This record gives sequence, structure tokens and C-alpha cells, in this order.
Amino acid sequence: MTIELRVLDRAEWDEWYGALVVAFGGMADAPEEAAAWPELIDPGRSIAAWDGAQCVAATSTFAFRVSVPGGAVVPAAGVTGVGVMGTHRRRGILTSMMRRQLDDVRERGEALAVLTASEPAIYGRFGYGIATMAVSAEIDTTRVRLDVPPGTDEVRLRYVKVQDSLAACEELYARLVPRRPGMLARQPGWDWFTTLDPESYRQGASPLQCVLAERDGQVVGYARYHVAMTTGVTGTDGTVSLIDLEAVDPATAAALWRYLFAIDLTNVLKVRNRPVDDPFQHLVSDVRRCGLRLRDRLHVRLVEVGAALEARTYAAPVDVVFEVEDAFCPWNAGRWRLTGDAKGASCVRTEDPAELALSVRELGAAYLGGFTLASFAAAGRVRELRPGALAEASTAFGSELAPWLPHGF
Repeated sequence: MTIELRVLDRAEWDEWYGALVVAFGGMADAPEEAAAWPELIDPGRSIAAWDGAQCVAATSTFAFRVSVPGGAVVPAAGVTGVGVMGTHRRRGILTSMMRRQLDDVRERGEALAVLTASEPAIYGRFGYGIATMAVSAEIDTTRVRLDVPPGTDEVRLRYVKVQDSLAACEELYARLVPRRPGMLARQPGWDWFTTLDPESYRQGASPLQCVLAERDGQVVGYARYHVAMTTGVTGTDGTVSLIDLEAVDPATAAALWRYLFAIDLTNVLKVRNRPVDDPFQHLVSDVRRCGLRLRDRLHVRLVEVGAALEARTYAAPVDVVFEVEDAFCPWNAGRWRLTGDAKGASCVRTEDPAELALSVRELGAAYLGGFTLASFAAAGRVRELRPGALAEASTAFGSELAPWLPHGF
């Protein structure tokens, strides 16, 4: 059976999108979300796999910009909509699409490709490494208290409609992007998408709500959330589900958390997708009653090793020769000398002896500073060839703040 891969034609959108719906179990997106995708997805960056007249597999990339250690915001291909119909699996279609896609990303001059995975076991063989994690929590707010820092009472909170506050929230978010690696500089259209709120996705909860935090008339933070109420023999039990919280300083963050803990008629605060170093964990009186859990988020693939390693800065001076294994993108394979510090970096081909040996997957996983090269060495996935090289590189790749992907794509 011959499968043809080709760039998506806008006129074939329905077939392409329909293939994805089938590949993901036949559960269609809410109409509001389905209507948004044609505006956000570029057909020229999309691949369709055809078995005759039927589209049987699909994928695409967004033209994103992602923050990296040092504060730069660099171009990255955001891989999305990867799916193969069950009738056509195990025939090499996914591998063919990944090959075509990474070649295309390279031609576009994007040194990074990033994705979130429905099945994280899939993408390692294509050179993607898990680079960020997220923490979730389910907090019993009747038992857990907050110890807030000085200045919290100086922050004014104001309830606003989500759409009325969108511009202010986006402006604040944009200011915060360079501070933490892994964040997406939102492109036109994504501001609306991040507040998409179909009733069918709420599971009986309220429409999305928003509280702005202000100081001296300036917006310094915001929280967006849902509230769900149930009534039983003991009265009303409410659950607050936090969707998004951003703040410029500790007092603002504490004021927003304190507000969420104290919403009337609620006793549970559900938190999803927060940075693993989110400060709420240091404000709570009993972290065990917060039900913390970790989950992988952003997977990173270095499409061009040299350009990617030069795009970020390093927490400590580093001068190390890597022996990189990359069977899927062989132009990356071989020895690279990375020289850098907090001011900048150079990464070039070299014939010098290798000092650390690893695959491109480990480089991607360590790239944003969320995982150390030393931890991969402990798992046998990085080999130290020069004594001291591992400690030097592992320290240099670190990040002051844990990398974090604020929303999916």
C-alpha cells in the first residue's frame, strides 16, 4: 500500500482535521476550539499522509518563540496534531512524517523543535527529551494555611471579566516570559486561545473567572479559575480549579494564592500545571495535604546542535567537547566544542578529543536547565571522558528558575 506525504492544501482541511479526530479516539473538540484551529495552524507547516483519497495521518508545527536560559526568546517549531489512524499504524508513517517534519524545520532555520506528548514513550526515538515538568496539587483549604510575606496586604485585588482583562494580562505575561525558560512568547491569536472556555469542558463548573492584582494603579498579577459547587447534607462544598496565575513579585503571588484559598463556600483548591519550583509550596502550612504530583510537559529536540547551544547562556563558565549521537538527524552527530558563560556562547565543530558523550536526547532534556547532565550520567546516559567535564557542564547548564511550559498547544 502506497502512502503519499504532502503539504496540506487548505481545501483539504476537513479531511486532515478529521484524520486527527479519528486518531485521537473520535472525540471531537468543542465547536469553539475546532473553529480556532484553522486560524492558528499554517497549512504550509502541515503534513498530510494519504492512502489514495483518504487522509490517514497528520502533523503540523507552529512558528513559536521560546524563552531559554539567559532570557533570550528564540524561534522554535511547536509540533502539534501528531496522529495516525489505527488502521494505518506500524507501517512507518509516523517515522516518515517526523523525518519530513524535522527536515522542514531545519530548512526554516529553527534550531529547536518542541512538543507536548499524549504518549511520552513515542518521541525519544526521534531525539526529543523531556525538558520540563509540571506540578499539580489538590489542596484541602480547610486544613492548609498560608504564611504570606510582607507587602501582601498592599496588593489590591479586583474581580474583572475575562475578556475585559485580556489585554492587561497579556501585557504582564509578555513581561514575564524572559524570566523563566520554557515559556512561549504568545503569537497573535493565542491570547484568545488561552482563555477558550467552552461549557462542555467545564464539567459543571462556572465560566472562567479572573482577578487582577494591582499596586499603585498598575497590574502586577492575575489569576484565572473556575468554581464548582455541590450541595449535600452537610451544606455546600466548593472546588476552585486554578487555570492560570502570574505575578511579578512574591507579595503579589501570595495575595492571589490567599484569595484562591478563601473563596466563600469552597474547601478544595485544584492546581494544575504549575512550575515545579512554584512558591506556593513554601507558603503552605502542610505540604502533605496539598497532594503534589509531577508530570512531564515540554519535550525538546535540538534540530541544529550548534545554533541551539549558542542561543542560550550558561550559569557558569564552560569549555567542553561533546560527542553527540544523533541517528535521526545525522548532521548533528559528531564532536562539538561548547564555550560559554553568562554573557554568551559559541558551539562549533571540532576534531579535539571528546570529553562528554551523550545523545541529542539528553542534550534536549538538559537544554532548558530543568534536568542536570549529572543526573543522566547517574542513569548511564551520559559518559564522562575527561575527569571534571561532567561537573563543569552540568553546573553550566543550570537555570535559576525551573523551566516551565504555561499552556499546551
